[in-house]
Amino acid sequence: MSPQPAADPPAATNAQMSDARLPLAYRDRCAGLLVPLNRCRFETWYLPWKCEDERHSYERCQYDEFMKRVKKMEELKAANPGMRSN
Repeated sequence: MSPQPAADPPAATNAQMSDARLPLAYRDRCAGLLVPLNRCRFETWYLPWKCEDERHSYERCQYDEFMKRVKKMEELKAANPGMRSN
């Protein structure tokens, strides 16, 4: 039995992502979880045992988004057998 995906993460606006100085590569659906994670990391001097809940939430969001992309790719391959993906 596979774990159920978490609810949609809180959305971050472009202004919030810009204020948090997130690189463009990290401005995805999980950015709303990355902003508080980075703030927590900064405030706790990047101690690895701090901010575990925020880190876990962010990593879970990234995993769920990856699984959505994999599922979509499998659906596309099933709909178009014999087609190349690249």
